[in-house]
Amino acid sequence: MIAASELILNPDGSVYHINLKPGQIANDIIFVGDQNRVEKITKHFDSIEFTTQKREFKTQTGTYKGKRITVMSSGIGPDNIDIVMNELDALVNVDLATRTVKNELTSLNIVRIGTSGSLQADIPCDSFVMSQYGLGLDNMLRSYLIDEISETEMEEAFIKQTNWDMRKGRPYVIAGSKTLEQRLESDKIFKGFTGTAGGFYGPQGRVVRLGIQDPELNSKMDSFNFNGTRMTNLEMETGAIYGLGKLLGHNCLSLNAIIANRATGTFSEDPYKAVDELIEYTLNKLAE
Repeated sequence: MIAASELILNPDGSVYHINLKPGQIANDIIFVGDQNRVEKITKHFDSIEFTTQKREFKTQTGTYKGKRITVMSSGIGPDNIDIVMNELDALVNVDLATRTVKNELTSLNIVRIGTSGSLQADIPCDSFVMSQYGLGLDNMLRSYLIDEISETEMEEAFIKQTNWDMRKGRPYVIAGSKTLEQRLESDKIFKGFTGTAGGFYGPQGRVVRLGIQDPELNSKMDSFNFNGTRMTNLEMETGAIYGLGKLLGHNCLSLNAIIANRATGTFSEDPYKAVDELIEYTLNKLAE
């Protein structure tokens, strides 16, 4: 039996942070970071059956072209992903009345739609990147037992090629879902290796007033290559989603609209248009 202190429920029986009850989510779920982006997706729905919000976690479930889909805002960063992934899993795989794990487990399909900055000059602003691997630079996932799911050879190559300072913790690499990759791929999408940072400024190499531990890290990541796999973009969620998804038995894939190119110093002239195009692309693929 799972103790009340370990899986917290609200007085109405919903899980604590995301404010949801079993049955209120679809099997196909779209993650966005920004709560204001939820309705930019669900405005395309034929109907909306359910809406709730608590803190930064906004959820809407509805139907698009006959397909039941949930759209949910996760907020920013791996720490929020830890909350969202564990509580979503509890909704489908824990009997909340008896506080016991169900005998028959459910696997969710989770697709992240986000924005990101490209690390490669040939991946331009307004393009889309599908993350075949997530690289966690944040340490959150190291609280779990991940040795059996991590890509250790790629981790070692990254540590060596970037001369990574282990005082910052050991990076982890997790593969995305091959099932969702096949379902969502097309010739218009770049595939690559996405870095997940624990912050927006120093952890991503930005300098405003504070010096950073490794000013050359971004250029080292630009040149990283492991058997043809190279770093494509940098954001704050993918590695954590992939890791927790794989540990919990869910299919996860991350798609990013590239709104900045760190290699060329450029920014999208219309980032909202790029995101809208990625939203429609993803919805249509999920509805097929």
